[in-house]
Amino acid sequence: MILGHSELKKLIKKRNLISGLSKRDMESPVGCVFDLQLDRVYELDGSLFLGIEERETPDLREVAIFDKNKRSSFLFKPNVYYLVKTIEKVNMPENIAAMVLPRSTLLRSGIMLRTGMIDPGYQGELYFGLINHNTKHAEIELGARFAQIYFVEIKGKAVRTYHGQWQGGRATTKSSTTGREKQV
Repeated sequence: MILGHSELKKLIKKRNLISGLSKRDMESPVGCVFDLQLDRVYELDGSLFLGIEERETPDLREVAIFDKNKRSSFLFKPNVYYLVKTIEKVNMPENIAAMVLPRSTLLRSGIMLRTGMIDPGYQGELYFGLINHNTKHAEIELGARFAQIYFVEIKGKAVRTYHGQWQGGRATTKSSTTGREKQV
């Protein structure tokens, strides 16, 4: 079941479900979602290794960061894959998961947002892939609402809540000394 704003506001107060929401979403949210705002943009530098027991992700080069005191935007080049981060952070209880979708403005403009399930127990920042499939540059202001998150209640008990290496919003394996890490 998708949770409505009356339940979400309770969970924000009781469990700090999501923080960093815009004033608009705190005071007059729309539908059954909260909008997510663009905080940072990264270019990938390097290659991926995904093995049975180990993995290594590309280095990230930060190319844009939101500054609430200064308006700025980023030009997403055609057919380039970026990693983007939201201003908001989540604190998922064990009985709730979340999904993220792009705002329809992105879809209508040829921008694809690559997202996944946000598992029960995950805490931290949110990272997604973004690619501009348009033949022209796409300009997005930092701090703009670009994605939507909705929360779903899990029927029955989750077997295990999230406890993986991305906990806390880590974006790359490059913080380890070898670059590769053992998967849990």
